[in-house]
Amino acid sequence: MQTPVAAGTRADLKCSCIRLLCALFLTAPLLAAPAANAQDMTAEQVMAQLTSDAKESKKPDFSGRDLSGLNLSGLDFLAANLRGTILKDSDLSEANLRGVEAQKADLTGAKLTGANLDLAIFRKATLVGADLRNASAFSTVFAESDMSDTDLRGARLVSNFERAKLHNANLSGATLSADMKNQPMGLMRVSLIKADLTGANLENADLAMGMLEFANFTNATLTGANLMRVEAAGARFTGAELTGAVFRKADIESARFNGASGVDQIVDLDQALNVKYATFD
Repeated sequence: MQTPVAAGTRADLKCSCIRLLCALFLTAPLLAAPAANAQDMTAEQVMAQLTSDAKESKKPDFSGRDLSGLNLSGLDFLAANLRGTILKDSDLSEANLRGVEAQKADLTGAKLTGANLDLAIFRKATLVGADLRNASAFSTVFAESDMSDTDLRGARLVSNFERAKLHNANLSGATLSADMKNQPMGLMRVSLIKADLTGANLENADLAMGMLEFANFTNATLTGANLMRVEAAGARFTGAELTGAVFRKADIESARFNGASGVDQIVDLDQALNVKYATFD
């Protein structure tokens, strides 16, 4: 004969079963999910994959991987897929990143000095505080990226920076002008359309023939910069330092120079186009 169970005991057992089922339900996704660092790789593993893919003429795929802090200097990434890859504080100096697809990649604080970034795509990437000194970025896409505090001194930047954020970036001595000796697909020139260069340092930078429409140069330093023949309609130079900047044949229709310093020392401002439609103090 089955031993009867007291009402209180049945209630306790029922509560225990419910708690157990709830616990299993809540922990099941955690047990099924891969570990958070399952995609992490060492520098040796990255090099091994690149070597293997090179032998097989295969495009490397590191998309979504966490490669933070690795020493990857001098490596040839073979136009790899780096979409969403995390490369925070990684050393990519002198690396060949030509043609890589790095949309939404995170390169915060990465070292890219002397790296080849030609034809690469960094759309909506994060390069805050990255070091791109003397890097080559010809026909590279940085559109909509955050490049605040990035060091671009001496870099070759005939690139697309449309709507990019370059707050306090250092572009002193950088070359952004059209390369007339390397125009296989027609005139290639820098695009800073609607880019935000608030507080950026462009001292002695070469932006000749660049597209600067509606770019924001508020409080930027443009001392000695070459803006000859740029298209700067609607650009904002509010509070900028413009001593010695060259504006020969620049189109500055509707551009604003309110509060800018050194306006009286701009070179060839009288030869700029649509000066009468620009706003000065």
